[in-house]
Amino acid sequence: MVEFAVDLINQIGLAGAGFLIALEVVVLPIPSEVVLLLTGFNVSVGSFSFIGAVLATTAGSVAGASLLYGFGYGFSKARVELLVQRYGKYLGVSSNDLAKTFTWFDRYGTLVVFFGRLIPVIRSLVSIPAGLAQMALPKFLLLTAAGSLIWNSIWISLGAVLGAQWEQAEAWATVIDYIVYAAVAVTIIVFLLRIWQRNQKSK
Repeated sequence: MVEFAVDLINQIGLAGAGFLIALEVVVLPIPSEVVLLLTGFNVSVGSFSFIGAVLATTAGSVAGASLLYGFGYGFSKARVELLVQRYGKYLGVSSNDLAKTFTWFDRYGTLVVFFGRLIPVIRSLVSIPAGLAQMALPKFLLLTAAGSLIWNSIWISLGAVLGAQWEQAEAWATVIDYIVYAAVAVTIIVFLLRIWQRNQKSK
Protein backbone atom coordinates (compact mmCIF):
# COMPACT_ATOMS: atom_id res chain seq x y z
CA MET A 1 0.00 0.00 0.00
CA VAL A 2 2.89 2.38 0.64
CA GLU A 3 4.16 1.81 -2.90
CA PHE A 4 0.64 2.45 -4.20
CA ALA A 5 0.53 5.73 -2.26
CA VAL A 6 3.90 6.78 -3.59
CA ASP A 7 2.91 6.00 -7.19
CA LEU A 8 -0.45 7.74 -6.93
CA ILE A 9 0.97 10.92 -5.43
CA ASN A 10 3.78 10.95 -7.99
CA GLN A 11 1.27 10.62 -10.82
CA ILE A 12 -1.49 13.04 -9.82
CA GLY A 13 0.11 15.11 -7.08
CA LEU A 14 -1.99 16.80 -4.42
CA ALA A 15 -5.20 15.30 -5.80
CA GLY A 16 -3.71 11.88 -5.08
CA ALA A 17 -2.78 12.87 -1.53
CA GLY A 18 -6.30 14.21 -0.89
CA PHE A 19 -7.87 11.09 -2.37
CA LEU A 20 -5.74 8.77 -0.24
CA ILE A 21 -6.62 10.67 2.93
CA ALA A 22 -10.34 10.51 2.06
CA LEU A 23 -9.98 6.78 1.40
CA GLU A 24 -8.11 6.26 4.67
CA VAL A 25 -10.87 7.96 6.65
CA VAL A 26 -13.48 5.61 5.17
CA VAL A 27 -11.78 2.21 4.85
CA LEU A 28 -8.36 2.49 6.57
CA PRO A 29 -6.29 0.83 3.78
CA ILE A 30 -3.18 2.75 4.78
CA PRO A 31 -2.36 4.91 7.83
CA SER A 32 -2.90 8.59 7.18
CA GLU A 33 0.45 9.27 8.83
CA VAL A 34 2.24 7.54 5.96
CA VAL A 35 0.39 9.55 3.33
CA LEU A 36 1.03 12.80 5.19
CA LEU A 37 4.72 12.04 5.72
CA LEU A 38 5.07 11.30 2.01
CA THR A 39 3.23 14.54 1.22
CA GLY A 40 5.61 16.36 3.53
CA PHE A 41 8.57 14.88 1.66
CA ASN A 42 7.15 16.29 -1.57
CA VAL A 43 6.90 19.66 0.16
CA SER A 44 10.60 19.42 1.12
CA VAL A 45 11.66 18.89 -2.50
CA GLY A 46 9.43 21.65 -3.80
CA SER A 47 6.86 19.47 -5.56
CA PHE A 48 4.04 20.86 -3.39
CA SER A 49 3.59 24.01 -1.39
CA PHE A 50 3.01 23.50 2.33
CA ILE A 51 -0.29 25.39 2.27
CA GLY A 52 -1.48 23.49 -0.79
CA ALA A 53 -0.58 20.17 0.81
CA VAL A 54 -2.41 20.99 4.05
CA LEU A 55 -5.51 22.24 2.23
CA ALA A 56 -5.67 19.26 -0.14
CA THR A 57 -5.30 16.65 2.60
CA THR A 58 -7.73 18.48 4.88
CA ALA A 59 -10.27 18.57 2.06
CA GLY A 60 -9.77 14.82 1.69
CA SER A 61 -10.29 14.32 5.43
CA VAL A 62 -13.53 16.29 5.37
CA ALA A 63 -14.79 14.46 2.28
CA GLY A 64 -14.15 11.01 3.75
CA ALA A 65 -15.59 11.98 7.14
CA SER A 66 -18.72 13.37 5.47
CA LEU A 67 -19.41 10.01 3.83
CA LEU A 68 -19.30 8.24 7.20
CA TYR A 69 -21.37 11.01 8.79
CA GLY A 70 -23.98 10.51 6.06
CA PHE A 71 -23.99 6.76 6.73
CA GLY A 72 -24.60 7.32 10.43
CA TYR A 73 -27.22 10.00 9.79
CA GLY A 74 -29.04 7.81 7.26
CA PHE A 75 -29.06 4.84 9.61
CA SER A 76 -30.84 7.09 12.13
CA LYS A 77 -31.50 6.96 15.86
CA ALA A 78 -34.83 5.25 15.25
CA ARG A 79 -33.20 2.23 13.62
CA VAL A 80 -30.60 1.96 16.37
CA GLU A 81 -33.34 2.14 19.01
CA LEU A 82 -35.28 -0.58 17.20
CA LEU A 83 -32.20 -2.82 17.09
CA VAL A 84 -31.59 -2.26 20.80
CA GLN A 85 -35.21 -3.06 21.60
CA ARG A 86 -35.01 -6.31 19.63
CA TYR A 87 -31.51 -7.51 20.38
CA GLY A 88 -30.16 -5.34 23.17
CA LYS A 89 -31.09 -7.86 25.85
CA TYR A 90 -28.59 -10.31 24.36
CA LEU A 91 -25.82 -7.74 24.80
CA GLY A 92 -27.04 -6.31 28.07
CA VAL A 93 -27.84 -2.96 26.46
CA SER A 94 -31.17 -1.30 27.19
CA SER A 95 -33.05 1.55 25.55
CA ASN A 96 -32.19 3.61 28.62
CA ASP A 97 -28.48 2.93 28.04
CA LEU A 98 -28.85 4.09 24.46
CA ALA A 99 -30.68 7.25 25.51
CA LYS A 100 -27.89 8.04 27.98
CA THR A 101 -25.31 7.53 25.24
CA PHE A 102 -27.04 9.98 22.92
CA THR A 103 -27.43 12.46 25.77
CA TRP A 104 -23.72 12.12 26.55
CA PHE A 105 -22.82 12.71 22.89
CA ASP A 106 -25.11 15.75 22.73
CA ARG A 107 -23.20 17.17 25.70
CA TYR A 108 -19.65 16.25 24.74
CA GLY A 109 -19.92 15.63 21.01
CA THR A 110 -18.05 18.82 20.12
CA LEU A 111 -14.98 17.67 22.06
CA VAL A 112 -15.29 14.10 20.79
CA VAL A 113 -15.37 15.10 17.12
CA PHE A 114 -12.62 17.71 17.39
CA PHE A 115 -10.13 15.76 19.49
CA GLY A 116 -11.09 12.48 17.83
CA ARG A 117 -9.48 13.84 14.65
CA LEU A 118 -6.16 13.84 16.48
CA ILE A 119 -6.26 10.16 17.45
CA PRO A 120 -5.40 7.36 14.98
CA VAL A 121 -8.26 4.93 14.23
CA ILE A 122 -10.72 7.01 16.30
CA ARG A 123 -10.42 9.80 13.74
CA SER A 124 -11.95 7.48 11.15
CA LEU A 125 -14.74 6.14 13.34
CA VAL A 126 -15.98 9.23 15.16
CA SER A 127 -18.00 10.45 12.17
CA ILE A 128 -20.54 7.63 12.47
CA PRO A 129 -21.79 8.43 16.00
CA ALA A 130 -21.83 12.11 15.03
CA GLY A 131 -24.20 11.21 12.20
CA LEU A 132 -26.30 8.94 14.41
CA ALA A 133 -26.61 11.71 17.00
CA GLN A 134 -27.60 14.04 14.14
CA MET A 135 -25.01 16.67 14.98
CA ALA A 136 -25.64 19.78 12.88
CA LEU A 137 -23.77 19.33 9.59
CA PRO A 138 -22.10 22.80 9.54
CA LYS A 139 -20.82 22.18 13.08
CA PHE A 140 -19.58 18.72 12.15
CA LEU A 141 -17.78 20.00 9.06
CA LEU A 142 -16.16 22.87 10.97
CA LEU A 143 -14.93 20.61 13.81
CA THR A 144 -13.70 18.00 11.34
CA ALA A 145 -11.85 20.57 9.26
CA ALA A 146 -10.26 22.19 12.34
CA GLY A 147 -9.11 18.92 13.89
CA SER A 148 -7.92 17.51 10.57
CA LEU A 149 -6.05 20.73 9.78
CA ILE A 150 -4.01 20.34 12.97
CA TRP A 151 -3.37 16.61 12.45
CA ASN A 152 -2.38 17.01 8.81
CA SER A 153 -0.17 20.04 9.48
CA ILE A 154 1.80 18.19 12.16
CA TRP A 155 2.54 15.12 10.02
CA ILE A 156 3.20 17.06 6.82
CA SER A 157 5.62 19.28 8.74
CA LEU A 158 7.37 16.22 10.12
CA GLY A 159 7.65 14.74 6.63
CA ALA A 160 9.04 18.01 5.31
CA VAL A 161 11.66 18.16 8.07
CA LEU A 162 12.71 14.53 7.56
CA GLY A 163 12.82 14.89 3.79
CA ALA A 164 14.11 11.73 2.13
CA GLN A 165 14.20 10.05 5.54
CA TRP A 166 10.41 10.30 5.94
CA GLU A 167 10.04 6.50 5.91
CA GLN A 168 11.91 6.31 9.20
CA ALA A 169 8.94 7.95 10.91
CA GLU A 170 6.62 5.35 9.39
CA ALA A 171 7.71 2.83 12.02
CA TRP A 172 6.74 5.24 14.79
CA ALA A 173 3.39 5.84 13.12
CA THR A 174 2.79 2.09 13.09
CA VAL A 175 3.67 1.85 16.79
CA ILE A 176 1.21 4.63 17.58
CA ASP A 177 -1.50 2.83 15.64
CA TYR A 178 -0.84 -0.43 17.52
CA ILE A 179 -1.04 1.39 20.84
CA VAL A 180 -4.41 2.83 19.89
CA TYR A 181 -5.63 -0.56 18.65
CA ALA A 182 -4.67 -2.03 22.03
CA ALA A 183 -6.42 0.77 23.92
CA VAL A 184 -9.60 0.29 21.88
CA ALA A 185 -9.47 -3.47 22.45
CA VAL A 186 -9.05 -2.98 26.21
CA THR A 187 -11.96 -0.53 26.25
CA ILE A 188 -14.20 -3.02 24.46
CA ILE A 189 -13.18 -5.82 26.81
CA VAL A 190 -13.88 -3.66 29.88
CA PHE A 191 -17.26 -2.69 28.41
CA LEU A 192 -18.19 -6.33 27.80
CA LEU A 193 -17.05 -7.34 31.28
CA ARG A 194 -19.24 -4.66 32.84
CA ILE A 195 -22.21 -5.87 30.84
CA TRP A 196 -21.53 -9.46 31.96
CA GLN A 197 -21.21 -8.41 35.59
CA ARG A 198 -24.45 -6.45 35.40
CA ASN A 199 -26.24 -9.42 33.88
CA GLN A 200 -24.89 -11.68 36.62
CA LYS A 201 -26.17 -9.35 39.33
CA SER A 202 -29.61 -9.16 37.75
CA LYS A 203 -30.04 -12.96 37.84
